Amino acid sequence: DGPPASKMRQWPDEGDTRNKGFCAHCGGPEQSRDHNPSKIFLDDPLPDNLPVAASCQACNAGFSDDEEYVACLMECVIAGHVEPARLARASVAKTLSGNQRLRREILAARREEDGAVVWDPNAERLQRIAIKLARGLVDFELNEPQLHSPDGVGIVPLILMSDDARRIFEGEPGGFALWPELGSRAFHRVLLGREDDFVNGWIVVQRDRFRYRVTQEDGMRVRMVLREYLALEVCWL
Repeated sequence: DGPPASKMRQWPDEGDTRNKGFCAHCGGPEQSRDHNPSKIFLDDPLPDNLPVAASCQACNAGFSDDEEYVACLMECVIAGHVEPARLARASVAKTLSGNQRLRREILAARREEDGAVVWDPNAERLQRIAIKLARGLVDFELNEPQLHSPDGVGIVPLILMSDDARRIFEGEPGGFALWPELGSRAFHRVLLGREDDFVNGWIVVQRDRFRYRVTQEDGMRVRMVLREYLALEVCWL
């Protein structure tokens, strides 16, 4: 069964207009709105009011193949195989059934070692999507686009984290180390209170599919969890 229908509250963005009107990924012209996360990471019924960021057409289309790869990879890693008929998410099963090239690429990343399944995913594709999502969410939540390269990118399965690392990653519930930009969505969250999709300091876009936390503790920091399996962290110091 898929996740239940959810509704993200529509917070206004009344931040500095000088930080608007251009692509959150490259600084080019604003020609479209890009979902963060892309709908391929979610299931129907989709939540209302999904996070979006300004994007040029090239960036909006340019990440699609990598997003498809990461979404399908997640399901195959969780399932331990690449057989579409045995995957939990119908949308991913359909994608892999119709895209043999992608299926072969993911299969090539799978091997068995001492009786266990081991995966060697394309690290560059994972990193591109981590940065893409982080840039979009910083733009959406804080109205402070980060066009330069991040100072750090971390990608690791939650189950491989030590207890201390997991506590640090999950963070203390609630609060911001610094007050967000006046008028930004994050500012309204703090000022007006939290909504149902705000859980222990994390914004849950869709349960068991995607959650994120944007803070300004020790720099600009975006933490994300895909499929309650893969932890991603991107920071600008």
